[in-house]
Amino acid sequence: MSVARAIHEKLTAAFAPSVLEVTDDSARHAGHAGAQRADGGVGETHFSVRLVSARFEGKSRVERQRLVYAALDAEFKAGLHALSVTALTPAEA
Repeated sequence: MSVARAIHEKLTAAFAPSVLEVTDDSARHAGHAGAQRADGGVGETHFSVRLVSARFEGKSRVERQRLVYAALDAEFKAGLHALSVTALTPAEA
């Protein structure tokens, strides 16, 4: 399964978002040490996500980011290098 698909599935399961956008930004980081995956391949190492979920109600920006990073712990251990997160409540979207 692709990293993008795994991110999408895990964030959907964890947050039941009304909006979820997963963008692979890896090509913009070509040549950077973190652009090479642990298995020697390239790509699928840098992503941006935008998600809107009621689960973020009452949570600070840092708490929201920590929840997202925790949900993707296995992906980070497998070579996900960077993740830009925009996590909003429905009222903020």
